[in-house]
Amino acid sequence: MPPDQAATPPEPGGWRAARGEPSLADMFGSVRVAKGGSFWRKLVAFLGPGYLVAVGYMDPGNWATSLAGGSKFGYALLAVALISNIMAIVLQALCARLGVGSGRDLAQACRDAYPKWVSWPLWLLAEIAISATDLAEIIGTAIGLNLLFGIPLEIGVLITAADVFLILALQAIGFRWIEAFVVALLGVIAACFAVQIAMADPDWGQVIRGFAPTVDIVANRDMLYLALGILGATVMPHNLYLHSGLVQTRGYGDSVPEKKEAITLATIDSTVALCLALLINASILILAAATFHKAGKTDVAELDQAHTLLSPMLGSSIAPTLFGIALLCCGLNSTVTATLSGQIVMEGFINIKIAPWLRRLVTRMIAIVPAAIVTIWYGEKGTAQLLILSQVVLSLQLPFAIIPLVMFTASKAKMGTFVAPRWLSVIAAIIAAVVVALNVKLLIDFVTG
Repeated sequence: MPPDQAATPPEPGGWRAARGEPSLADMFGSVRVAKGGSFWRKLVAFLGPGYLVAVGYMDPGNWATSLAGGSKFGYALLAVALISNIMAIVLQALCARLGVGSGRDLAQACRDAYPKWVSWPLWLLAEIAISATDLAEIIGTAIGLNLLFGIPLEIGVLITAADVFLILALQAIGFRWIEAFVVALLGVIAACFAVQIAMADPDWGQVIRGFAPTVDIVANRDMLYLALGILGATVMPHNLYLHSGLVQTRGYGDSVPEKKEAITLATIDSTVALCLALLINASILILAAATFHKAGKTDVAELDQAHTLLSPMLGSSIAPTLFGIALLCCGLNSTVTATLSGQIVMEGFINIKIAPWLRRLVTRMIAIVPAAIVTIWYGEKGTAQLLILSQVVLSLQLPFAIIPLVMFTASKAKMGTFVAPRWLSVIAAIIAAVVVALNVKLLIDFVTG
């Protein structure tokens, strides 16, 4: 037997079905990783997927909760943003482990582990979650177009359908270009908030103290509710499917040492990227605290409301423009990741391949119809309520993604050599229970008003 085959680990036997076609087959292993290169050279090759995942942690739903938290309670909820980010880092690390160790993304793992009467409903729930994610992106992009160019929301919603061509162009020239596009827009978002925060001149002593948890977060009912909102909106179901597929775009090799190194490098990538997501989310909260809360405006929660108030409070017309640019970039970035998530989910669960442009068009049309109807009939207030509804739908789907992830990566039979350490599985199980409980709490609150 040739040496390279001898080094290849056997397929773990805990799956009901054999491993099929790789995730994102047209991009599988397309990013070369130097076999004999240094650790840092390999790390550079692995940087990218984590930033696509980080996009999901700064969608318009997160913006709304951070604005509300900062305007009402100042810097106090920065601790919640930090804790929720730590939770996300652990769960995304498990996604990287599942993708590299089992050679399956989360959708494929569900297909190969469960009978069809279980996996097909999971697929439908995942599709609903992606449509809800797309709905939030449409609203965020439309509001961004409205704030920057005065385009009516109804027209902005329809314009978002054109992003199909953007995705096609990026996919045609290579996966690294998709990553470069996302990272560039993340840089623009970070720069926009850096300038706005410099204008707001926050109390940095209070900012640092805000990252330390206090009893008030639990004792104050209103503060607790917003804290639950920040935590509950953090982990997005589509990100779990997305990351477990994206790590497989790297050509890391088949041997046990190569895969273990790949898990380490992919975890570093997602951890660094999520720290950037924390920086941006914290920036939104800090901006709201330093402007609205400081001026006694404690009820700012909607994106267009924040945009309108920034100019008179910061004394500069550029501040609201930067806010609009950041929001538009966020919407465009989310478009890319939603497309890839949809592809991974459909191909993974039901093993069917359709053209990416058709997949994207169908998903976007499903989301555009309710968004267009609501904006035409109810205007800005309706879009804000629709944004909240999209977060509730995501909350409903989350347990059906997060629980299988924790169970698969903790299973020696399924993961073999790459099974998660016991301590990591215990921490992940606690995080999963907390996140699911918080989402259920938010759902109950939404239903009961």
